[in-house]
Amino acid sequence: MYAIIRAGGKQARVSEGDVLDIERIKGGPEITFTPLLVVKDDGTVISDRDKLEKASVTAEVLSESRGQKVDVFKYKAKTGYRRRSGHRQTYSRIQVKKINVSGRGAAKKAKEVAEKPKEVAEKPKAPEAAAPKAAKPAKKTSAASKKSADTATTTADKAGKGSAAEKGS
Repeated sequence: MYAIIRAGGKQARVSEGDVLDIERIKGGPEITFTPLLVVKDDGTVISDRDKLEKASVTAEVLSESRGQKVDVFKYKAKTGYRRRSGHRQTYSRIQVKKINVSGRGAAKKAKEVAEKPKEVAEKPKAPEAAAPKAAKPAKKTSAASKKSADTATTTADKAGKGSAAEKGS
């Protein structure tokens, strides 16, 4: 069985027991990934999001190391502009312990569901709802909106779209 996981902005194909270097992960000694795709030993492919949300890939952090230095050199011709710097990426070495397709800690979730109704029953009742709020007063029209309405009618008059009485005069 193998799974495709996303780690550090990259995707990797992993199976149980694999050791791989990924971009540095801060966290505890064990890390859980949600797989993007799982292929079982019998060739069954699981790509349904709902089923994948329940699946998990558990890995153990073995060590941290730094990659090779990458030289960065910026240069612009005929101006004397030259900048030199470097970068070393930190990697975490992980070992995949288990690919779980049936669900993450199904026993834990069942326990939480069993305890949940008790928590709801123990909560104190909320006090009576306060009286409904009074309706908000109507908004007053601002001087700017009145002015724009006046200019709209004057432009219509100028265009000759006024009433018949205005045209006759």
